[in-house]
Amino acid sequence: MTRVAIYGATGYTGFELIRLLMSHPGVKITVLTSEQYSDLPVDRAFAPFRGRLPKVAFGKMGQVRTEDVDAVFLALPHTVSAPVAAEILPRGARVIDLSADFRFRSIPLYESVYGVRHAFPDLCKQAVYGLPETYRDALRKTRLAAVPGCFPTAVILALSPLLAEGLVDAEGIVADCKTGVSGGGRGQNPGLHYPEVEGGVRPYGLPMHRHNPEMDQELSLAAGRNVAVTFVPHLLPMVRGILATCFATARRNVTAKDVEKAYRKHYGKEPFVRLCPPDVLPSTKDVSGSNFCDIAVRFDGKTRRVIAVSVIDNLGKGASGAAVQCFNLMMGFPEDEGLRRLPVFP
Repeated sequence: MTRVAIYGATGYTGFELIRLLMSHPGVKITVLTSEQYSDLPVDRAFAPFRGRLPKVAFGKMGQVRTEDVDAVFLALPHTVSAPVAAEILPRGARVIDLSADFRFRSIPLYESVYGVRHAFPDLCKQAVYGLPETYRDALRKTRLAAVPGCFPTAVILALSPLLAEGLVDAEGIVADCKTGVSGGGRGQNPGLHYPEVEGGVRPYGLPMHRHNPEMDQELSLAAGRNVAVTFVPHLLPMVRGILATCFATARRNVTAKDVEKAYRKHYGKEPFVRLCPPDVLPSTKDVSGSNFCDIAVRFDGKTRRVIAVSVIDNLGKGASGAAVQCFNLMMGFPEDEGLRRLPVFP
């Protein structure tokens, strides 16, 4: 059995990691850390796990012996993950980091976006961006995976085939995204308080959300040229899910068949990307509680606009599901191990 630790296990991503890994036949959860719930049983933080992990209690990070685990998931805040990863990696465990600390190829860009100096910039050279659809082979070889942000996952998967195949202009791309409130975390935040969210929809993070540079980085690599996306997120009164509606202008002589062919080429064999039939548009309900990303694409011949719509569960494919997918590749498990559950409906 592969012994696993989850640092920062009492947030929503921590809960989702525990839920997924408990159904993974090759995993034994041996360590869970929480500063707030230290020395308390798991069900004190998450009642749904009552009676399921009787021998595991939360501990503080400083009490953990990382020599006793094979892999560590870091569900920690940005800037906190980097020093923890730097301590763990020399001891032999593989690290799957859900923060932004290792996502950026440019250290100055990370420092400008998050407003801090990166404590361990050399580790970024070892990290592999945790999007298996693009970096599957590299993830099999790395000891440090940087799980993408939830919005970047939805937008990158929606747009990459168009840019990689040179079907659209690199300028004028717009990503209009909607998300549920769980993306804001489990802490108290008046802006995510249910009475203030219910019945309303509002944009936020303008003019530059911190996920925007991450999208630009990966889409520029896909395109082989600079791409700058206009990204506008909106908060909806729902718990989980992201819908990304992305607009790009097709290059001269590109047809609807070219667009369809590009998506089938890139995603036809992907285990967790599902292309919708021609008469179907995706809903966040279609992927809730799963690691799927559903995509639909339409071509408007009059305006030459390509409209790509993707949906993910922000806690699944947008965070913990993607982390488990990376873990499976890094540890030699089948890529879908522990991730075969169908979406929850209704």
